[in-house]
Amino acid sequence: MVLDSVGVGALSDAGQYGDSGSDTLGNTARRLGGLVLPALERLGLGCLHRIEGVVCPREPLACYGKMAEAGAGKDTTVGHWEIAGVITERPFPTYPNGFPQPLMREFERRIGRCTLGNKPASGTAIIEELGAAHLRTGFPIVYTSADSVFQIAAHQDVIALEALYEICKTARELLQGEHGVGRVIARPFTGVPGHFLRTAGRRDFGLEPPRPTLLDLAAGAGHPVVGVGKIGDVFVHRGLTREVKTPHNVETMRALLDETTSGSSGLLLVNLVDFDMLYGHRNDVQGFADALARFDAFLPCLLTSLKPGDALFITADHGCDPTTGSTDHSREHVPLLCHGRRVRSGVDLGTRASFADLGATVGELLRLGPLGAGESFAAAILA
Repeated sequence: MVLDSVGVGALSDAGQYGDSGSDTLGNTARRLGGLVLPALERLGLGCLHRIEGVVCPREPLACYGKMAEAGAGKDTTVGHWEIAGVITERPFPTYPNGFPQPLMREFERRIGRCTLGNKPASGTAIIEELGAAHLRTGFPIVYTSADSVFQIAAHQDVIALEALYEICKTARELLQGEHGVGRVIARPFTGVPGHFLRTAGRRDFGLEPPRPTLLDLAAGAGHPVVGVGKIGDVFVHRGLTREVKTPHNVETMRALLDETTSGSSGLLLVNLVDFDMLYGHRNDVQGFADALARFDAFLPCLLTSLKPGDALFITADHGCDPTTGSTDHSREHVPLLCHGRRVRSGVDLGTRASFADLGATVGELLRLGPLGAGESFAAAILA
């Protein structure tokens, strides 16, 4: 399970990314005078990092630790790829001054429309700024952020959802090589000026991983590989035998319970997006904490649904500290909690050198070949 953006403290090189002092969980807890997360606390969340209100129990139920990011970057694609065994050696390109004009002219030529925006911006802010002009002209709104993204916003009454997806596919075909951004993102919205609302029709169009991932190897070995949430988009629908698309955490958690109680086996990879999409990027500290509490309340149901041979891993892909002045991702460690009937309790896994250690561990449990990155800790956690 990837808790999107739930970081646990700045990496040693965070200053190079403008993220010194970032600590998504720790700072959120401090800002609110503490968090109440009894299920995560029982697993051992408080043992790996100082989180006000969350203590380290004498006998944690889970193995616990945290992981550093070995690759370059701090976004969804880099984080998920590394978990799956592919370390990004060079950061994806970013565009703090907007995209080059020759690139934009070619994009506009291919889609047959002019565009608005072409600058870094908050997604909610830019549709308020340019939404009325978009309604008048029909021109899609293009914007980016500190992350390697090319985002295209359009009102669903102006550019239908499927048409917006086709525009994004055109952008993805164009944005390769030198301009190979990590993701092209469709950002549909509805409403009227002053009351625009982004919809659940978001879709990500990513780059293909340059090497086989944990998902590829598992599917190639005949294991069912199921992606829940935006996993299919992140891995360009590669290495998955089935996808369950869900827009928000509530639907994702329901889908996860359906999968764990179905009696099937294999690899299940889940992304809970609301921490990032709804709260981290909007600097909504209370909303972030409330989402953590809802996940914590769901955890007991999930734990009781696990079958005797199941192993549950809870982690994240990066941080997105809602307490800082930035609305972008933050370069942070991520949590690592491992639980199951075959998994030992209370083992301190320390700070792992790479997210890929998790992929290597899952690969060993599934008896797959080496991923090419990461050091398995399977021997340390198996009872």
